[in-house]
Amino acid sequence: MSEGGAPQPQPQTQVQASSSHRGGQSGRRGRSGRGRGDRGHANGGRRGGGRNAAPQPQNQAQAATASETPAPAPAPASAPAPQNSAPEQASSGSGRRGRGRGGSRGGGRRGTPTRGGQVSGTQRRFGGHLTTNAAAGADADDGSAPSLSAEAPDFVPGQPVPRRSAPAPKQKKPQYPLAPKSTAPDLPTRIHEDVSNGQYECVICSSEVLRPSRVWSCTLCWTVLHLSCVKKWYTSQLKKDDDTHSWRCPGCNSNLTEEPTTYHCWCGKDINPRNVPGLPPHSCGQTCSKPRSTCPHPCPLECHAGPCPPCTLMGPTQSCFCGKHEVTKRCTETDYGEGWSCKEICGDLLPCGEHFCASPCHSGLCGSCESLMQARCYCGKEHKEIPCDRRGDLEMSFNYGQVYGSDSEDISEDSWFDGSFDCGATCGRKYDCGHHDCEKTCHPQDEMSAHCPFSPDVVLTCPCGKTPLEELLEQPRQSCQDKIPHCKKTCGKTLSCGHQCNDTCHTGPCNPCFQKMDVTCRCGRTVSPTLCHQGEIATPMCMRVCQAQLNCGRHKCGEHCCPGEKRAIERQAARRKHRPQATDEVEAEHICVRVCGRTLKCGTHQCSQICHSGPCPSCLEAVFEEISCACGRTILQPPQPCGTRPPDCRFDCTRAPPCGHPSVKHNCHPDDTSCPKCPFLVEKACICGKQRMKNRPCWLEEARCGLQCGKKLKCGTHTCRKECHRPGECEDADIPGSHCAQPCGKTRKSCDHTCQDSCHAPFQCKEDRPCQSKTFITCDCQHRKKEVRCLATRANPSPDRDTLKCDDECLRLQRNQRLAAALNIDPDHSDDHVPYSDATLKLCRDLGMTWSQNQEREFRVFATEPSEKRLRFKPMPASQRAFLHNLAADFGFDSESQDPEPHRHVSIFKTPRFVAPPKKTLAQCVKIRTDAAKATAAAAAASSAAAAVASAPEPFNALLLTAPRFGLTIDEVESALSAHLKSHNSLAFTTSFLPSDEIVLRAVPVTSWGTTPSAVEASLASLKPLVARTIEKEGLAASAMLVHADASLNVLRREGAGSGGGGWNAVVGRAAAPRRVLGPAKPADERPASGFVSFSKLAKKKIADPVADDWEAAADSDE
Repeated sequence: MSEGGAPQPQPQTQVQASSSHRGGQSGRRGRSGRGRGDRGHANGGRRGGGRNAAPQPQNQAQAATASETPAPAPAPASAPAPQNSAPEQASSGSGRRGRGRGGSRGGGRRGTPTRGGQVSGTQRRFGGHLTTNAAAGADADDGSAPSLSAEAPDFVPGQPVPRRSAPAPKQKKPQYPLAPKSTAPDLPTRIHEDVSNGQYECVICSSEVLRPSRVWSCTLCWTVLHLSCVKKWYTSQLKKDDDTHSWRCPGCNSNLTEEPTTYHCWCGKDINPRNVPGLPPHSCGQTCSKPRSTCPHPCPLECHAGPCPPCTLMGPTQSCFCGKHEVTKRCTETDYGEGWSCKEICGDLLPCGEHFCASPCHSGLCGSCESLMQARCYCGKEHKEIPCDRRGDLEMSFNYGQVYGSDSEDISEDSWFDGSFDCGATCGRKYDCGHHDCEKTCHPQDEMSAHCPFSPDVVLTCPCGKTPLEELLEQPRQSCQDKIPHCKKTCGKTLSCGHQCNDTCHTGPCNPCFQKMDVTCRCGRTVSPTLCHQGEIATPMCMRVCQAQLNCGRHKCGEHCCPGEKRAIERQAARRKHRPQATDEVEAEHICVRVCGRTLKCGTHQCSQICHSGPCPSCLEAVFEEISCACGRTILQPPQPCGTRPPDCRFDCTRAPPCGHPSVKHNCHPDDTSCPKCPFLVEKACICGKQRMKNRPCWLEEARCGLQCGKKLKCGTHTCRKECHRPGECEDADIPGSHCAQPCGKTRKSCDHTCQDSCHAPFQCKEDRPCQSKTFITCDCQHRKKEVRCLATRANPSPDRDTLKCDDECLRLQRNQRLAAALNIDPDHSDDHVPYSDATLKLCRDLGMTWSQNQEREFRVFATEPSEKRLRFKPMPASQRAFLHNLAADFGFDSESQDPEPHRHVSIFKTPRFVAPPKKTLAQCVKIRTDAAKATAAAAAASSAAAAVASAPEPFNALLLTAPRFGLTIDEVESALSAHLKSHNSLAFTTSFLPSDEIVLRAVPVTSWGTTPSAVEASLASLKPLVARTIEKEGLAASAMLVHADASLNVLRREGAGSGGGGWNAVVGRAAAPRRVLGPAKPADERPASGFVSFSKLAKKKIADPVADDWEAAADSDE
């Protein structure tokens, strides 16, 4: 609204608000009130406004009262401000407030009015607020939302309520819209703009990469990451057991070997570059100058992110492959590696020196000449057409008549010709003797025939060369046809295998070597005799299998006759003995080259790496299909890593139970997880069919009654002893024949013992073998008894057995019997006399019966040995030594302690007062005293039981959960209340269902001492509120109450039912009992909400009366 109250159009209001906002932003930072703020602006502070000032919405500005903001001098009504006056006013005073020109002092602190009072009448409000009159301001105040205030005055009935100004609205920090993500066509510009605008996210931590951040960039995919994030990523990647010592880029998943250590600019010239305004983020401002792989020119741009753009310069002048032409292209079009071809004929001279290359302009050498040429061999016998490059050196050869002329060439006899290849045929030209032929292969021919190698002037020794012919012949040889004699010596020529020829002097080549030798196998463990290998080395292989471990640690070598087995054994032995080795390299034969092939964690693919030690890496495959839960309402969108399990679904499972009962409410789950078991109780027949079992869980497939089968087995004598089982599964089902596995059990006719053999039906017992059952033989007085075998057979039913002779003990017993008969003494009488002191029995119980009986055994052995006079025990604590002293006194021994601590021990000595050890043992005496105490306690308890029951009600010992949820199981109750029940370590709780569908949690003391029934009731009383809140929160039951239940889970007394006497006392008890409201317990240290703290003295703690362990005995003692 304007000054006159006329409504103005909405666009002008928006212009005023925005102009005030600009004015507030362009001002200097100052303090509100006294500092320099916006000239004439009401909310001066930060950036020209007050502290944390922000442009206020229009409704907040209209709701503010005139007392909150000091009003400037009113403008004259005759000069209405133009439409753009508000922006000019807002912007002209930006930077000062308080004592500036044309403005009053800043507003008072904490909402107090300014100095000079409040200006009445129409007021103008700047900073985007429309001018309002008093009525409008009152209406705005009346319409403001009510709120509580700590400074509100006290309410006095009948007195007017003073009007309070509304609190100043909380100013919000201005929020500036973020620039959208860059849409630049090139990657470097997009990275620069997104980093500058806060739109670039780190793919590791998903936080923004900003200009002040320390960054690292991948050299393959140019992804920009936080340096701290990529260092953690690098460390976690190196922790994996991988022999490649590389790590994967989180952006492109490429293998990298460079460690991210320092923060540097994009081009790498400047370490820790500064954030310079005007330069791209993380740029040093220098020329990039990165070399290009396909270009000799470096990058001319300013230091930038991402890849360098293609080169725009001209490349050097290049000649074609043949060198006939030159061309100059752009650098990006120039092929620096391969060059270019002009496609013309090469024309270079080939290596043959006769022909030229006919291929188009090409790279590299021209190659060999493939032109076909007419050629003749060196001996002149073969003439054919061969490629030029297969010809040998041209050599002159003489035609002695072996070459015949053809149409293509004219070669006459006794002339020379050029030979260029070897035909491989035997020469066959006659020597000068005219009798022998040349046996050489094709070779150039001379004009004159070669001299015969068998001529007398050539052959001067025998064939082996050891004896001159002068010693073998009386007359010298006259021609080459004369026989060459042999000597009697061994040939001795070295064969190809390295041995010498053992034959006598001979003509021609030596025979094969048949010398025997020992050859070692490939692994060096077996030596085999064999014939000479004739120069061809073929190492034999034995059948020994190598058991050395391969380098992968998973497989064994398994090769026959492995050459590296010996070195592998030495290496493993040195490793076991921790000997230093020159090298830890594994033999080449024991390097595993198999494919790993283990199933990866995804369960679908196999590891394709070479067999390795340690765990396999994660599967690198991806799933490009939707992964949904079983019901299909929760879906993971592709792509997903291979092996990703279906997501957890928060919806209920929709599968119907096969039994037809209502399903238990539970979340959706995969198919490999079964639904919860049906909790309904049904009637089922046991698997043997004898009984119908009631109240059996529906999920139980096989109900068993626990009775023995009792069916006759195949033998016809025995019955099945197995408990309830399926038909056809009796204990003889797997036994062939007509017998079973039970003992026979029939009575033998020879001795009346039962047959101990396995069931042999339908055959009779074999009584021809001696009976192996045990029987007894005794002496004449029946005192001595010995166990022997029966050994009765059908032929000898009463075998002869030796009788026992009476010993001195038998005579003593007979004498005692005669003496007892004479004195009329009952021999079966036994007294309760205890030969041990009370201190001895008490120490025996305290130290343990096992240890005490061991010491008593030592005493009795010492007492029965007449030659032993002294017994020394090992060092022991004082309590154990006291027991030994007391026991020695009971036996009639002397005892003393010797040596200082900790070697102090007890020694006992026999004295004249020792007669015999006590007849009764410590265990017998302890039992006598225990039985006597129990009898006394039982009598006392029986006399006071009736009075105790009538006087005091039985204490509570259980918790009762009423109206439990349908389908609730004991496992659910125990899991929900386990935290509360475990807090009482002295009690053990048993959970059971009552026939009334109620649940009882009966508390049983863990130990029989120290936990009285009253203590159990106190523990349950403190536990009840916690259990009540838990069952109400989980919806398990309606309520919880204290009850008393006996061992058969019969509820004898409930909470609130009184003592059971009924009548007026029960009515009064119910009326006087305060109503308890279950609710959350307040913590002990919680203070009241009003903040009032009392400084009175703390109340004295009530002294709790001690509780007797045996309250019944204590009650009897009080009476």
